[in-house]
Amino acid sequence: MQILKHKTNFDFIGKRKPAIFISTLINLAIIVGIAAFGFNFGVDFAGGTVVELKFNHSISDTEVRDRAVKGGLHDVSVQNIGAKEDNAFLLRMGGVTQLTEENAAKAKTAIQGLGTITNIYPDLANGIINFRSATPLDAKTVRDTVVATGTGVQEVRELGESSSGHGFDYQVVASGMADKVREVLSQGQDTPDFEQRRVDYVGPQVGKQLRNRGIMALVYSMLAILIYVAFRFDFKFGPGALLAMIHDVVMVAGYYLVSRREFNLTSIAALLTIVGYSVNDTIVIYDRIREDMVKYKGKPLAEVINIAVNDTLGRTILTSGVTALSLIGLLIFGVGEIFDFAMAMLVGIVVGTYSSVYIASPLTIWLDERAAAKAARGGGIDRQQPKVA
Repeated sequence: MQILKHKTNFDFIGKRKPAIFISTLINLAIIVGIAAFGFNFGVDFAGGTVVELKFNHSISDTEVRDRAVKGGLHDVSVQNIGAKEDNAFLLRMGGVTQLTEENAAKAKTAIQGLGTITNIYPDLANGIINFRSATPLDAKTVRDTVVATGTGVQEVRELGESSSGHGFDYQVVASGMADKVREVLSQGQDTPDFEQRRVDYVGPQVGKQLRNRGIMALVYSMLAILIYVAFRFDFKFGPGALLAMIHDVVMVAGYYLVSRREFNLTSIAALLTIVGYSVNDTIVIYDRIREDMVKYKGKPLAEVINIAVNDTLGRTILTSGVTALSLIGLLIFGVGEIFDFAMAMLVGIVVGTYSSVYIASPLTIWLDERAAAKAARGGGIDRQQPKVA
């Protein structure tokens, strides 16, 4: 399929200096923004609880938030998902269980009032209160005592007499935050006016591990691609491909920074896909540059690159355009993470196509000019010719 009927002759490389200047400013602004404000980490990375609700009547996110705050859920964010008439929302909270530092202190005081209590200590990470009583206690009494302090209880475990024979051990397991959401939002209703569709729990340590491993996966993939390009082409091509990849990753990260959309595992998947797409487009142009360096031997490299970019322009438009079209449906009908993935991909396609011309190619020209200057200082040795695959 031929989208361009005639050979084009646009001076892409002639505009490289203003393009590099603008790109540098935007990239620096994004990096400073990330350092200053950080990403809006999703539950995957920050830990916590996400509950998806669908109401059976028209309601706004402000009304949902007000109901949550009035019921005692002060640290909660509410996000509308899908079309407005869907009345679907994501509620995100920082904790996994209802056992907070404040609630644990209240529960500890209440439990101590049940009798001679020793070795009492709350495990906030797991939402458990461990304690030992000198005399046997009724599990229902313990449960009611803790619930009265404002902490929901999933179960009270009677562990039996201690190994030392000096008391009886118990564990109070706090309920999850999803139970609290249901309880709070259905207050004063015989039947809840919403359906709880999904609940996701991620502990803070697990979230930190996922974040670190996701970043390392991105770094390793870029290094592997750099090694491939170094073997496939000569040295002056490799740094351009690497810089283009870094540029594209930073630009897509800027989308998450500016839009404040959740940065999670799906975001890492989008970045990894963009890295692959970016280097694929760059390598196509590099291949044509290498062929044209032999075909137009003696021409300045900048002119050769201009010819190569114009020769591959039709292929670039077709590839990027078809890929972008496949994302339109996801942008129109997708919600939540699907929409975020599609939008990040669309941004990545645009900047990936741009970086192949205005980031990777100019760096190749700079390295070639540097090598030529060095050769001239060394006695006029000819520039290194490209490798032939």
